[in-house]
Amino acid sequence: MPRYAQLVMGPAGSGKSTYCSTMVQHCEALGRAVQVVNLDPAAEFFSYPVMADIRELIEVDDVMEDESLRFGPNGGLVFCMEYFANNFNWLEESLGHVEDDYILFDCPGQIELYTHLPVMKQLVEQLQQWEFRVCGVFLVDSQFMVESFKFISGILAALSAMISLEIPQINIMTKMDLLSKKAKKEIEKYLDPDMYSMIEDSTNILKSKMFKKLTKSICGLIDDYGMVRFLPFDRSDEENINIVLQHIDFTIQYGEDLEFKEPKEVDEDKSALVDEYFQDHVDE
Repeated sequence: MPRYAQLVMGPAGSGKSTYCSTMVQHCEALGRAVQVVNLDPAAEFFSYPVMADIRELIEVDDVMEDESLRFGPNGGLVFCMEYFANNFNWLEESLGHVEDDYILFDCPGQIELYTHLPVMKQLVEQLQQWEFRVCGVFLVDSQFMVESFKFISGILAALSAMISLEIPQINIMTKMDLLSKKAKKEIEKYLDPDMYSMIEDSTNILKSKMFKKLTKSICGLIDDYGMVRFLPFDRSDEENINIVLQHIDFTIQYGEDLEFKEPKEVDEDKSALVDEYFQDHVDE
């Protein structure tokens, strides 16, 4: 029997730990067993029980205090993750081997772990050897995605993780519950974006012809191939949480032996999902 895993990724402050806590509570209400593993050696607090905590193996503060290493925060975190990659046996012992395991891995937010360092790719390969079906869950903070340039930057960050890890990935805009009605209306266009319209918004601001051409190329590539789309995540809306979970479950075929059904809103109907969410929440 396969096992299942979500790699919960995203920039610092994007809501990874809150997402994990919300999913654990939601799954408990559904009667599903979901565990969380903390993989951030610099974490200070999280509001969920963990089955394994990387800080039991190594901690950033200890590395930074080591006079022989003299690392800063970022260097210390990279050292910790490389040490972790050389000690995957610790993770294997912590996870055990239970069929139908469903585990959320709360990952660090440093983008270099998903761009030019092999640590997270090695983790994915190791999990797959342990019979895990792995899905990447990339979070971005909706409060910082209401401008076209910031949105394009968020897309590129998500793409870097997709290219590096080579696993199915669901991209999510978090903290929708914190947005004002006006901001929700503004951000609706970014959930299922028309990149060619965004080109016009962006290039009108740019003065350099070179950067205008680069922006057009990036937007055209994303739009032509449908490479990145986002789901809204509102932790105060149980139906919204369930829709997100359905998409992830479908991606890794969770419970396929139990005649698992496709989620109500598949990619072709994602615009309908967006419309329904905003109709329910913006008009309140």
